[in-house]
Amino acid sequence: MIELKTPKEIEEMKPAGKFVGGILTELRETTKVGTNLLEIDEFVHKKIVDRKGAESCYVDYAPDFGTGPFAHYICTSVNDAVLHGVPYDYTLKDGDLVSLDLAINVDGWVADSAISFVVGNADPSDLEIIKSTEEALAAGIEAAVAGNRLGDISHAIGDVARSYGYPVNLEFGGHGVGHIMHGDPHVANDGKAHHGYKLRPGLVIAIEPWFMKTTDEIYQDPKDGWTLRSQDGSRGAHSEHTIAITEDGPIILTARD
Repeated sequence: MIELKTPKEIEEMKPAGKFVGGILTELRETTKVGTNLLEIDEFVHKKIVDRKGAESCYVDYAPDFGTGPFAHYICTSVNDAVLHGVPYDYTLKDGDLVSLDLAINVDGWVADSAISFVVGNADPSDLEIIKSTEEALAAGIEAAVAGNRLGDISHAIGDVARSYGYPVNLEFGGHGVGHIMHGDPHVANDGKAHHGYKLRPGLVIAIEPWFMKTTDEIYQDPKDGWTLRSQDGSRGAHSEHTIAITEDGPIILTARD
C-alpha cells in the first residue's frame, strides 16, 4: 500500500533525515585506510544510543532476502560487495571502494541514505562508477516531481547507467519510506518513462541507484547470509537519498552538508 504524507508529517520526518545525513557526513570524513568496519558499526551504534528517540532499522531486521536477523547498525559494503554488507573484522586498505548504507528511525519516522567513496589512492574507474551513481541519483530526484510517473524516475536512473556503459540489476532498488524502512512503491533503477504510478505530493521514497562495472548479476555471500556481491568480482557503488515529493518539487530529507 502506498502512503502519502501530509506536509506536517514531512516536517516530522526531517529530523531523521538530518540525523542520518549527518552521520554519513562524519563517516565520510573519518573513514580512512586503517579503519576497521567494526569501528564504523560501533560509531553508528553510539550515535543512536546518544540520540533520544533514535532506533536502528537494521538490528534484528529479518526480511526474506537475508538469512536470519541482521545484527549490526550500518551496512558496510567493500569493493565487490555492493549491498547489505555485514560489518566484520576487516581493516580498510589503500584503494578500497567503500559503500555505507544507513537507515535510522527517529521519533517514529525513518530516513535511509547511502554513500560510496574510496579510501587512500583511488583507481579512476572506481571514481567513475561512484560519480555515475551520484549523477543517476540526481537525475532520479530531478524526475521526482508531482505529475510525473514512477517510470520517469527509473528511466532517468537507467539513462545515466547506459551513458556510462554499466548494466543495471533490477532485483533491488528504491522504495517507500515512512514509519517503516521498506514500503511501497518499489523504485526500480531502470524502467519506461511515462509509465507506472503517478507521483503525488506527499509521496516519500528512497531513490538508490547502484551499479557494478561489468555485470548485473549478484550472489549472496554464504559466509554471512546477507552481503550481496557482484558475480564476476567487479566493483560496485551505491548512492541513496530519502526524498519527499511536494507541490514545490522534491525535498532531499537526507541532504549532507
